[in-house]
Amino acid sequence: MDSLKMIEQFIWLIPVLPALGFMVNGLIGPKLSRQTVGRIACTSVFLSLCVSLCSLIILTLLPVSERVLHCRCFEWIKVGSVSVDIGFVLDPLSAVMSLMVTLVGFLIHVYSIGYMAHDRSIARFFTYMNLFTFMMLVLVTADNILLMFVGWEGVGLCSYLLIGFWYLDHVNNDAGKKAFVVNRIGDFGFLIGIFTLFWSLGRVSGGRVWTLTFSELAANIVLLKNVTMAQALGVGSFGLASVSVLTFVGICFFIGATGKSAQIPLYVWLPDAMAGPTPVSALIHAATMVTAGVYMMARLNFLYSLAPGALTVVAFVAGLTAFMAATIGLAQNDIKRVLAYSTVSQLGYMFLAMGAAAYTAGIFHLITHAFFKACLFLGAGSVIHAMSNKQDMREMGGLRKHLPVTHWTMFAATIALAGWPLTSGFFSKDEILWKIFESHQVNLCNLVPWALGVAAAFLTAFYMFRLMVMTFYGECRADERTRVHIHESPGVMIWPLRILGSLALVGGFVGVPHSLGRFVHLPNWFEHFLEPVMVDHLSGPSVGHQVAAAHAAHQLDSAEYLLMLVSVLIALGGSYLSYYLYSHRRELIDCFVASFSTLHRWVYNKYYVDELYELVFVQGVKRLMRILAWFDLHIVDGLVDFCGRATVWISAISGSVDYHGVDGAVRGISDQTIRLGALVKLVQSGRVQYYLMIALGVFVAFILFFQFNG
Repeated sequence: MDSLKMIEQFIWLIPVLPALGFMVNGLIGPKLSRQTVGRIACTSVFLSLCVSLCSLIILTLLPVSERVLHCRCFEWIKVGSVSVDIGFVLDPLSAVMSLMVTLVGFLIHVYSIGYMAHDRSIARFFTYMNLFTFMMLVLVTADNILLMFVGWEGVGLCSYLLIGFWYLDHVNNDAGKKAFVVNRIGDFGFLIGIFTLFWSLGRVSGGRVWTLTFSELAANIVLLKNVTMAQALGVGSFGLASVSVLTFVGICFFIGATGKSAQIPLYVWLPDAMAGPTPVSALIHAATMVTAGVYMMARLNFLYSLAPGALTVVAFVAGLTAFMAATIGLAQNDIKRVLAYSTVSQLGYMFLAMGAAAYTAGIFHLITHAFFKACLFLGAGSVIHAMSNKQDMREMGGLRKHLPVTHWTMFAATIALAGWPLTSGFFSKDEILWKIFESHQVNLCNLVPWALGVAAAFLTAFYMFRLMVMTFYGECRADERTRVHIHESPGVMIWPLRILGSLALVGGFVGVPHSLGRFVHLPNWFEHFLEPVMVDHLSGPSVGHQVAAAHAAHQLDSAEYLLMLVSVLIALGGSYLSYYLYSHRRELIDCFVASFSTLHRWVYNKYYVDELYELVFVQGVKRLMRILAWFDLHIVDGLVDFCGRATVWISAISGSVDYHGVDGAVRGISDQTIRLGALVKLVQSGRVQYYLMIALGVFVAFILFFQFNG
């Protein structure tokens, strides 16, 4: 028991180690060699990976009821009876997430050494990458929702810094700003959810429960089970006031998730996020930012299991997102843009699982998706590297001969994403489709999201094999100058691809469905491991687990096998059809596009959603600002100037005030204000990185101080 307590005290190392790498490279990185900078960044994440792996192994050895390790670093906020700590928790969910973030993050860091080898700002790049990893680890290990929000905002800031890394390019700057602004919209909903949950629980409990800690929220959430907004706010029953508190809070949190995890209507930033370096795209799309919303819902499963109305909203939005993004992916020609819309679609699958209360299935797909999507993005980076930075698939073709390792690793990731039998994507995606179909017995409306998910599965297989054929098969369509320089990437970029491609193929065997596990004698380790975290602390298993338990005695039910067969036929059929059309009958594709030119134009232009947002929101806000600027300049400033001059004139005429003296006094105040501003400017430089370095340094110093002197 003493050894367990000792282990608990070192949980903070998981997030802090990448933070140390960030600080070292941020402070002295520009003075170090490129190799040293890369080694520092990779070593910090690798050490965090080792701690995460050891922690996961320790948890598996503990009894199920004791698989929670908690580390309280120091008291953060103390207001009356409300106390919030800087504390980290390691349970099956956070342990799995930490291992995924550090493993995939480490491989992307290693790959980046080769990809960014000739970039002049490599120290700044690895500084941001370490910071990104740190913030994501804070998010997934935080023991309270407020500290989670710090990590939540941190990954948003890092996405802005990394997407706009090549800031001299206007396109990159605009993409970074777009990601930052769109996420702030979602974060507003997240904050409303936090405030409402905190206030409602405190009010309903008579002031006994003012908490933001996950364990305490789970233990007391039953107090809000039948409480409406009217009761929680103490107002009359009108509008939203009559809605259940848990439904309202659940939807608010989901609004935050639509920003971070790119769901309708806030998905528009993610396809543009490919403007940054390819390793950044891989980190964002696979291991960090976009998975935050899914993790948040899984962590708050005790809340969502009591809010079926919120789950219905989640399921419908997720199904529509999965389908719409898949259709857009059919018509894109930029290799990274195809993968970006694929990410949006796959995130829809994860939220489909959440909407069916199949939280474990959603996290399982999150993990497998991290493997094959990181492999695909890094593979795309290898292709772009070989093609002299060209990204248009219409200028590729025939690269299989020149890039054999890249081809086979991307092929492995592609069949996993398409859901071919026995690949990781097959196990996780099939589990989600089964759970959402199965849940229609609880909610008949879930058949609509299920149908959208099935259609998206076919489209996924189709557009991914379109990508493979246009990139690697047929004749090379590149110009002669580009062909001369086509070559396989160096080993430092290839080995991460090999590892991720292998995981894309075999990683799903940790979660073999019960129906198949009976034949191959493989238990669903992943589901059993996460079960303690996914159990509603109030009323037993969540809705998804109740449904699963109800059918446990009928695991060989023909319906499940039939749906599994349909899933396999969809994956193989979509893949073959795409390969056949783009390899042998391209004229049929051209004929289809010509016959349905309007439909193709809408899909190619992403249904003009960006243009609509630009017209309504961006231009609308600009018009409003012009009106306010005119009012401020001509009305407010004019009135103030007139009143000031009138006062001086009257005083001068009456002889009580020297006009020139007043004017001198006014100018003197102005000059002193300018001098004071110059002094403050020395501290307030306006550089976000500088502020962040100071704040993070103080944060790490506090943790180290309290851990070694506590």
